[in-house]
Amino acid sequence: MHGIRTRRLRPILAGTAALLAVGLLAGCTSDGSEGDATDRQGTTSDENAAKGDNVVIGWSGPEADHGWLGAINSGAIAAADGFDDVELRQAEGTNDASQQIAAVEQFINEKVDAIVLLPTDGAALTEVAMKAMEAGIPVINVDREFSSTFASRATILGDNYGMGVSAGTYICEQLDGQSDAVVAEIAGIDSLPLTQDRSQGFKDALEDCGLDVSARVAADFTVAGGESAASQLLSANPKIDAIWNHDDDQGVGVMAAIDAAGRDDFFLVGGAGSVNMMDRIKADDSVIKATVIYPSTQAADGIALARLIAQGKTMSDLITPSVPYRIVLDAPVVTKDNVDEFIDLAFES
Repeated sequence: MHGIRTRRLRPILAGTAALLAVGLLAGCTSDGSEGDATDRQGTTSDENAAKGDNVVIGWSGPEADHGWLGAINSGAIAAADGFDDVELRQAEGTNDASQQIAAVEQFINEKVDAIVLLPTDGAALTEVAMKAMEAGIPVINVDREFSSTFASRATILGDNYGMGVSAGTYICEQLDGQSDAVVAEIAGIDSLPLTQDRSQGFKDALEDCGLDVSARVAADFTVAGGESAASQLLSANPKIDAIWNHDDDQGVGVMAAIDAAGRDDFFLVGGAGSVNMMDRIKADDSVIKATVIYPSTQAADGIALARLIAQGKTMSDLITPSVPYRIVLDAPVVTKDNVDEFIDLAFES
Protein backbone atom coordinates (compact mmCIF):
# COMPACT_ATOMS: atom_id res chain seq x y z
CA MET A 1 0.00 0.00 0.00
CA HIS A 2 2.79 2.38 0.89
CA GLY A 3 4.43 1.61 -2.43
CA ILE A 4 1.46 3.07 -4.24
CA ARG A 5 1.95 6.42 -2.60
CA THR A 6 5.72 6.31 -3.05
CA ARG A 7 5.48 5.58 -6.78
CA ARG A 8 3.09 8.50 -7.22
CA LEU A 9 5.23 10.92 -5.26
CA ARG A 10 8.53 10.22 -7.00
CA PRO A 11 7.80 12.19 -10.22
CA ILE A 12 6.17 14.96 -8.19
CA LEU A 13 9.19 15.23 -5.91
CA ALA A 14 11.53 15.15 -8.87
CA GLY A 15 9.59 17.95 -10.53
CA THR A 16 9.57 19.95 -7.32
CA ALA A 17 13.31 19.49 -6.93
CA ALA A 18 13.85 20.72 -10.47
CA LEU A 19 11.70 23.77 -9.83
CA LEU A 20 13.59 24.51 -6.63
CA ALA A 21 16.86 24.22 -8.49
CA VAL A 22 15.65 26.69 -11.10
CA GLY A 23 14.53 29.02 -8.31
CA LEU A 24 17.89 28.80 -6.58
CA LEU A 25 19.75 29.49 -9.80
CA ALA A 26 17.51 32.43 -10.58
CA GLY A 27 18.04 33.76 -7.06
CA CYS A 28 21.77 34.15 -7.57
CA THR A 29 22.75 37.06 -9.78
CA SER A 30 26.11 37.62 -11.42
CA ASP A 31 27.20 39.90 -8.59
CA GLY A 32 26.48 37.25 -5.98
CA SER A 33 23.36 38.93 -4.56
CA GLU A 34 20.34 36.83 -3.71
CA GLY A 35 16.90 37.21 -5.25
CA ASP A 36 13.56 36.86 -3.51
CA ALA A 37 13.33 33.36 -2.01
CA THR A 38 9.53 33.61 -2.00
CA ASP A 39 9.06 34.07 -5.76
CA ARG A 40 6.16 31.86 -6.84
CA GLN A 41 7.19 28.83 -8.88
CA GLY A 42 3.72 27.54 -9.81
CA THR A 43 1.01 28.74 -12.17
CA THR A 44 -0.44 32.23 -11.81
CA SER A 45 -4.09 33.09 -11.27
CA ASP A 46 -4.31 34.23 -14.92
CA GLU A 47 -2.85 30.93 -16.11
CA ASN A 48 -5.26 29.00 -13.93
CA ALA A 49 -8.26 30.96 -15.23
CA ALA A 50 -7.22 30.59 -18.87
CA LYS A 51 -8.59 27.69 -20.88
CA GLY A 52 -6.30 24.69 -20.64
CA ASP A 53 -6.36 21.11 -21.85
CA ASN A 54 -9.86 19.67 -21.95
CA VAL A 55 -10.45 17.40 -18.95
CA VAL A 56 -13.18 14.91 -18.16
CA ILE A 57 -14.20 14.80 -14.49
CA GLY A 58 -16.42 12.14 -12.97
CA TRP A 59 -18.65 13.29 -10.10
CA SER A 60 -20.47 11.03 -7.66
CA GLY A 61 -22.28 11.85 -4.44
CA PRO A 62 -25.13 10.61 -2.24
CA GLU A 63 -28.77 11.05 -3.12
CA ALA A 64 -29.81 14.70 -2.75
CA ASP A 65 -32.49 13.89 -0.17
CA HIS A 66 -32.23 17.15 1.75
CA GLY A 67 -31.28 20.76 1.11
CA TRP A 68 -27.57 20.63 1.90
CA LEU A 69 -26.91 17.65 -0.36
CA GLY A 70 -29.03 19.24 -3.08
CA ALA A 71 -26.80 22.30 -2.93
CA ILE A 72 -23.67 20.12 -2.97
CA ASN A 73 -24.84 18.48 -6.19
CA SER A 74 -25.97 21.66 -7.95
CA GLY A 75 -22.74 23.36 -6.88
CA ALA A 76 -20.62 20.68 -8.54
CA ILE A 77 -22.58 21.02 -11.78
CA ALA A 78 -22.40 24.83 -11.72
CA ALA A 79 -18.66 24.77 -11.07
CA ALA A 80 -18.05 22.47 -14.04
CA ASP A 81 -20.28 24.60 -16.26
CA GLY A 82 -18.14 27.60 -15.33
CA PHE A 83 -15.08 26.11 -17.05
CA ASP A 84 -14.83 25.91 -20.85
CA ASP A 85 -12.32 23.07 -20.58
CA VAL A 86 -14.25 20.73 -18.26
CA GLU A 87 -16.65 17.94 -19.24
CA LEU A 88 -18.56 16.63 -16.23
CA ARG A 89 -19.83 13.08 -16.13
CA GLN A 90 -22.30 12.78 -13.29
CA ALA A 91 -23.29 9.51 -11.66
CA GLU A 92 -26.80 9.18 -10.30
CA GLY A 93 -26.91 10.15 -6.62
CA THR A 94 -27.28 7.17 -4.33
CA ASN A 95 -27.12 6.23 -0.66
CA ASP A 96 -26.21 2.65 -1.63
CA ALA A 97 -22.45 2.16 -1.31
CA SER A 98 -22.42 -0.74 -3.81
CA GLN A 99 -24.09 1.41 -6.46
CA GLN A 100 -21.61 4.21 -5.87
CA ILE A 101 -18.72 1.76 -6.14
CA ALA A 102 -20.11 0.63 -9.50
CA ALA A 103 -20.29 4.26 -10.65
CA VAL A 104 -16.64 4.87 -9.75
CA GLU A 105 -15.61 1.66 -11.52
CA GLN A 106 -17.42 2.96 -14.60
CA PHE A 107 -15.43 6.20 -14.40
CA ILE A 108 -12.22 4.13 -14.20
CA ASN A 109 -13.22 2.10 -17.27
CA GLU A 110 -13.98 5.34 -19.14
CA LYS A 111 -10.49 6.63 -18.22
CA VAL A 112 -11.73 9.99 -16.96
CA ASP A 113 -9.05 12.53 -16.07
CA ALA A 114 -10.15 12.97 -12.44
CA ILE A 115 -12.88 11.86 -10.04
CA VAL A 116 -14.61 14.01 -7.42
CA LEU A 117 -16.26 11.79 -4.85
CA LEU A 118 -18.46 12.51 -1.85
CA PRO A 119 -18.84 8.95 -0.57
CA THR A 120 -22.05 7.74 0.97
CA ASP A 121 -19.70 5.83 3.30
CA GLY A 122 -16.03 6.79 3.35
CA ALA A 123 -14.74 3.40 4.50
CA ALA A 124 -16.85 1.48 1.98
CA LEU A 125 -15.60 3.59 -0.96
CA THR A 126 -11.93 3.53 0.03
CA GLU A 127 -10.96 0.44 -1.94
CA VAL A 128 -12.46 1.59 -5.24
CA ALA A 129 -10.96 5.06 -4.78
CA MET A 130 -7.55 3.43 -4.33
CA LYS A 131 -8.21 1.47 -7.51
CA ALA A 132 -8.77 4.75 -9.36
CA MET A 133 -5.56 6.22 -7.93
CA GLU A 134 -3.62 3.12 -8.97
CA ALA A 135 -5.01 3.59 -12.49
CA GLY A 136 -3.50 7.08 -12.55
CA ILE A 137 -6.78 8.93 -12.00
CA PRO A 138 -6.55 11.55 -9.23
CA VAL A 139 -9.43 11.34 -6.76
CA ILE A 140 -10.72 14.37 -4.86
CA ASN A 141 -12.36 13.25 -1.61
CA VAL A 142 -15.20 15.54 -0.48
CA ASP A 143 -16.70 15.85 3.03
CA ARG A 144 -16.68 12.21 4.22
CA GLU A 145 -13.14 10.92 4.47
CA PHE A 146 -11.79 7.66 3.14
CA SER A 147 -10.13 5.32 5.61
CA SER A 148 -6.76 5.48 3.80
CA THR A 149 -4.71 8.46 2.71
CA PHE A 150 -3.75 6.48 -0.39
CA ALA A 151 -7.31 6.72 -1.71
CA SER A 152 -7.17 10.39 -2.74
CA ARG A 153 -4.90 13.01 -4.25
CA ALA A 154 -6.67 15.80 -2.37
CA THR A 155 -9.31 16.00 0.34
CA ILE A 156 -11.62 18.94 1.00
CA LEU A 157 -13.71 19.02 4.16
CA GLY A 158 -15.95 21.12 6.29
CA ASP A 159 -14.85 21.53 9.91
CA ASN A 160 -17.28 19.55 12.06
CA TYR A 161 -15.32 19.99 15.29
CA GLY A 162 -14.90 23.66 14.41
CA MET A 163 -18.66 24.02 13.98
CA GLY A 164 -19.15 22.93 17.57
CA VAL A 165 -16.42 25.26 18.78
CA SER A 166 -17.94 28.19 16.86
CA ALA A 167 -21.43 27.51 18.20
CA GLY A 168 -20.20 27.07 21.76
CA THR A 169 -18.02 30.18 21.63
CA TYR A 170 -20.90 32.30 20.33
CA ILE A 171 -23.21 31.02 23.08
CA CYS A 172 -20.53 31.70 25.71
CA GLU A 173 -20.26 35.28 24.46
CA GLN A 174 -24.02 35.81 24.58
CA LEU A 175 -24.35 34.27 28.05
CA ASP A 176 -21.32 36.01 29.49
CA GLY A 177 -21.46 35.94 33.29
CA GLN A 178 -24.47 33.61 33.52
CA SER A 179 -22.76 30.68 35.22
CA ASP A 180 -26.07 28.91 35.85
CA ALA A 181 -27.27 29.16 32.24
CA VAL A 182 -29.08 26.13 30.79
CA VAL A 183 -27.61 25.23 27.40
CA ALA A 184 -29.27 22.56 25.27
CA GLU A 185 -28.16 20.71 22.15
CA ILE A 186 -30.11 19.12 19.30
CA ALA A 187 -27.64 16.87 17.51
CA GLY A 188 -27.88 15.04 14.20
CA ILE A 189 -27.40 11.29 13.87
CA ASP A 190 -25.38 10.24 16.92
CA SER A 191 -23.74 7.26 15.25
CA LEU A 192 -22.00 9.45 12.66
CA PRO A 193 -18.43 10.65 13.35
CA LEU A 194 -19.40 14.11 12.09
CA THR A 195 -22.07 14.43 14.80
CA GLN A 196 -19.64 13.20 17.43
CA ASP A 197 -17.07 15.76 16.29
CA ARG A 198 -19.61 18.59 16.39
CA SER A 199 -20.75 17.64 19.88
CA GLN A 200 -17.19 17.36 21.15
CA GLY A 201 -16.29 20.80 19.81
CA PHE A 202 -19.44 22.26 21.39
CA LYS A 203 -18.69 20.64 24.75
CA ASP A 204 -15.08 21.83 24.71
CA ALA A 205 -16.02 25.42 23.88
CA LEU A 206 -18.66 25.57 26.62
CA GLU A 207 -16.27 24.13 29.18
CA ASP A 208 -13.83 26.90 28.33
CA CYS A 209 -16.29 29.48 29.67
CA GLY A 210 -17.54 27.42 32.60
CA LEU A 211 -20.75 26.09 31.00
CA ASP A 212 -21.86 22.63 30.00
CA VAL A 213 -24.55 20.90 27.96
CA SER A 214 -27.47 20.69 30.36
CA ALA A 215 -29.86 18.84 28.04
CA ARG A 216 -29.28 16.97 24.79
CA VAL A 217 -31.39 15.14 22.20
CA ALA A 218 -30.53 13.70 18.79
CA ALA A 219 -32.49 13.99 15.55
CA ASP A 220 -31.72 12.66 12.07
CA PHE A 221 -31.17 15.67 9.76
CA THR A 222 -34.82 15.60 8.63
CA VAL A 223 -37.62 18.09 9.26
CA ALA A 224 -39.76 15.46 11.00
CA GLY A 225 -36.85 14.29 13.12
CA GLY A 226 -35.98 17.84 14.12
CA GLU A 227 -39.55 18.59 15.15
CA SER A 228 -39.86 15.41 17.20
CA ALA A 229 -36.53 15.87 18.99
CA ALA A 230 -37.19 19.54 19.72
CA SER A 231 -40.66 18.79 21.09
CA GLN A 232 -39.14 16.24 23.44
CA LEU A 233 -36.44 18.69 24.54
CA LEU A 234 -38.86 21.55 25.18
CA SER A 235 -41.36 19.48 27.14
CA ALA A 236 -38.62 18.09 29.40
CA ASN A 237 -36.93 21.44 30.07
CA PRO A 238 -39.11 24.35 31.21
CA LYS A 239 -36.03 26.57 31.54
CA ILE A 240 -33.56 26.93 28.66
CA ASP A 241 -31.25 29.85 27.90
CA ALA A 242 -29.70 28.73 24.61
CA ILE A 243 -29.95 25.85 22.13
CA TRP A 244 -27.56 24.72 19.42
CA ASN A 245 -29.21 22.76 16.62
CA HIS A 246 -26.60 20.99 14.46
CA ASP A 247 -28.40 21.18 11.14
CA ASP A 248 -30.57 23.80 9.45
CA ASP A 249 -32.50 21.23 7.41
CA GLN A 250 -33.77 19.59 10.60
CA GLY A 251 -33.97 23.15 11.95
CA VAL A 252 -37.17 23.70 9.96
CA GLY A 253 -38.78 21.10 12.21
CA VAL A 254 -37.07 22.52 15.28
CA MET A 255 -38.55 25.95 14.58
CA ALA A 256 -41.98 24.39 14.04
CA ALA A 257 -41.79 22.72 17.46
CA ILE A 258 -40.68 25.96 19.12
CA ASP A 259 -43.52 27.88 17.50
CA ALA A 260 -46.03 25.20 18.51
CA ALA A 261 -44.81 25.31 22.10
CA GLY A 262 -44.99 29.10 22.19
CA ARG A 263 -41.46 29.30 23.61
CA ASP A 264 -39.32 32.42 23.24
CA ASP A 265 -37.36 32.31 26.48
CA PHE A 266 -34.07 31.30 24.82
CA PHE A 267 -32.06 31.95 21.67
CA LEU A 268 -31.29 29.34 19.01
CA VAL A 269 -28.12 28.80 16.99
CA GLY A 270 -28.36 26.75 13.81
CA GLY A 271 -25.86 24.76 11.78
CA ALA A 272 -24.82 24.39 8.10
CA GLY A 273 -26.16 27.72 6.82
CA SER A 274 -29.51 27.52 5.01
CA VAL A 275 -31.09 30.54 3.36
CA ASN A 276 -34.26 29.80 5.36
CA MET A 277 -32.44 30.37 8.64
CA MET A 278 -30.42 33.29 7.32
CA ASP A 279 -33.62 35.05 6.24
CA ARG A 280 -35.00 34.68 9.77
CA ILE A 281 -31.72 35.77 11.31
CA LYS A 282 -31.76 38.88 9.12
CA ALA A 283 -35.39 39.64 10.05
CA ASP A 284 -34.46 39.28 13.74
CA ASP A 285 -38.04 38.47 14.71
CA SER A 286 -37.67 34.97 16.18
CA VAL A 287 -35.48 32.92 18.53
CA ILE A 288 -32.99 32.04 15.77
CA LYS A 289 -30.09 34.49 16.14
CA ALA A 290 -27.19 32.76 14.41
CA THR A 291 -26.11 29.78 12.36
CA VAL A 292 -22.70 28.15 11.84
CA ILE A 293 -21.52 27.51 8.29
CA TYR A 294 -20.83 24.00 7.03
CA PRO A 295 -20.02 24.82 3.40
CA SER A 296 -22.34 23.43 0.73
CA THR A 297 -19.69 24.54 -1.78
CA GLN A 298 -17.31 21.65 -1.01
CA ALA A 299 -18.07 19.69 -4.19
CA ALA A 300 -17.75 22.85 -6.29
CA ASP A 301 -14.34 23.39 -4.72
CA GLY A 302 -13.56 19.74 -5.47
CA ILE A 303 -14.32 20.27 -9.17
CA ALA A 304 -12.00 23.30 -9.25
CA LEU A 305 -9.22 21.32 -7.54
CA ALA A 306 -9.70 18.35 -9.89
CA ARG A 307 -9.32 20.65 -12.90
CA LEU A 308 -6.09 22.16 -11.56
CA ILE A 309 -4.60 18.75 -10.77
CA ALA A 310 -5.63 17.17 -14.09
CA GLN A 311 -4.13 20.11 -16.00
CA GLY A 312 -0.91 20.07 -13.98
CA LYS A 313 -1.58 23.49 -12.47
CA THR A 314 -1.10 24.73 -8.92
CA MET A 315 -2.83 26.99 -6.42
CA SER A 316 -1.67 30.43 -7.49
CA ASP A 317 -1.66 32.10 -4.08
CA LEU A 318 0.72 29.54 -2.60
CA ILE A 319 4.49 29.95 -2.84
CA THR A 320 4.92 26.17 -2.99
CA PRO A 321 4.02 24.96 -6.52
CA SER A 322 1.34 22.50 -5.51
CA VAL A 323 -2.29 21.74 -4.75
CA PRO A 324 -2.52 20.84 -1.03
CA TYR A 325 -3.43 17.30 -0.05
CA ARG A 326 -5.89 18.35 2.66
CA ILE A 327 -8.05 21.46 2.89
CA VAL A 328 -10.38 22.09 5.84
CA LEU A 329 -12.84 24.94 5.32
CA ASP A 330 -13.76 27.45 8.00
CA ALA A 331 -16.89 27.32 10.21
CA PRO A 332 -17.83 30.99 10.76
CA VAL A 333 -20.83 32.18 12.75
CA VAL A 334 -23.49 34.09 10.78
CA THR A 335 -25.50 36.73 12.66
CA LYS A 336 -27.66 39.67 11.61
CA ASP A 337 -24.49 41.77 11.52
CA ASN A 338 -22.76 39.74 8.78
CA VAL A 339 -25.54 37.71 7.14
CA ASP A 340 -25.25 39.61 3.85
CA GLU A 341 -21.70 38.29 3.46
CA PHE A 342 -22.92 34.67 3.45
CA ILE A 343 -26.48 34.50 2.20
CA ASP A 344 -25.61 34.27 -1.51
CA LEU A 345 -23.92 30.92 -0.86
CA ALA A 346 -26.67 29.60 1.41
CA PHE A 347 -28.74 26.55 0.46
CA GLU A 348 -32.50 26.10 0.46
CA SER A 349 -33.85 23.70 3.11
